[in-house]
Amino acid sequence: MVEVVSEARSHGGRQLVLRHDSRATGTPMTFSLFLPPQAEQGRVPLVTYLSGLTCTHANVTDKGEYRAACAELGLAFLAPDTSPRGDGVADEEGWDIGLGAGFYVDATEAPWSAHYRMWSYVTEELPALVAAEYAALDMSAQAITGHSMGGHGALTVALRHPGRFHAVSAFAPIVAPSEVPWGEKAFSRYLGPDRAAWRAHDAVALIEDGARVPAIRIDIGAADPFLERELRPERIEAAAADAGIELILERRSGYDHSYFFISTFLAEHLRWMKSRLG
Repeated sequence: MVEVVSEARSHGGRQLVLRHDSRATGTPMTFSLFLPPQAEQGRVPLVTYLSGLTCTHANVTDKGEYRAACAELGLAFLAPDTSPRGDGVADEEGWDIGLGAGFYVDATEAPWSAHYRMWSYVTEELPALVAAEYAALDMSAQAITGHSMGGHGALTVALRHPGRFHAVSAFAPIVAPSEVPWGEKAFSRYLGPDRAAWRAHDAVALIEDGARVPAIRIDIGAADPFLERELRPERIEAAAADAGIELILERRSGYDHSYFFISTFLAEHLRWMKSRLG
């Protein structure tokens, strides 16, 4: 059962915030869904947006500035949380692990494995839930994007579900989490010490191991303080070139890692996605 937490009219559409009890995480989960005005007349494509470290559904909902473009293009926009939350959910000191930092994996290590099943949540449970609740969503026409940790999530989800998503993009993604501090910290705790198990959640490794999508669009802020240490876009440039994957990589002069950057270029990504969704 889905509970409507809030609803507001925007650009002729409906901005919803919703809550439900998740089987995957064993916790209540909150997400947002924008239904464009076209959803009142027929079915519309669905764009899923995965958020980054420390975020909830609210960051992109409040700061993403996507609704005007979604209303113009006739796109629904789904934004889940980044981790389970609530009493009894494991956490650890630091903002890059635990609450707000689920890394879109199904944890196999205690204590995380009890609730941190964000891979199953975003790839299975949440899509099935919104499809059942909102008949206007055309689940045969999906795209996915995300920011930072969520960019990592969007890339890995698309690479492992190539028939589901017609377009994949990312903002400042962690493209090779197995090779950078954020990813090494998260994967070692959630997935254990066997680095071979990490490759299923590493976009560069997935491409090296044969995963393919027709095209990827990535925007990076050239003034992003995490660019060299955590994001390393040159790794996916090399992997995509070797694999023959079309990569549109924009380095935006003067832009950083924030929602000022994302909100500036999110509409461009939505238009690109719409062109691939038909």
